[in-house]
Amino acid sequence: MQYYVYILASVTNVTLYIGVTRDLVRRVYEHKHNADPDSFTAKYNVHKLVYFEETTDVKVALEREKQLKGWRRSKKNNLVETKNPQWKDLYPLILGEGTD
Repeated sequence: MQYYVYILASVTNVTLYIGVTRDLVRRVYEHKHNADPDSFTAKYNVHKLVYFEETTDVKVALEREKQLKGWRRSKKNNLVETKNPQWKDLYPLILGEGTD
């Protein structure tokens, strides 16, 4: 089974959200459509998938989430920029549509 650690950003890339899920497509869809209108991502319009990584070990995923949440913002930015230097929304990519 796959587990994903992911980072969402606001349109301006000012606000970040870090989470873990087994179903990245479904979870990002829920964020984008404010499935929980009282959530952090709904309140601050954090809907752009800018980074994700996967593992088959739930413990590894949860530890990685905790690690990333503890990092300084500059380190989180550097992580995103290693795989997504333009901070594009990667949701179309995970849907198989590409990013352009």
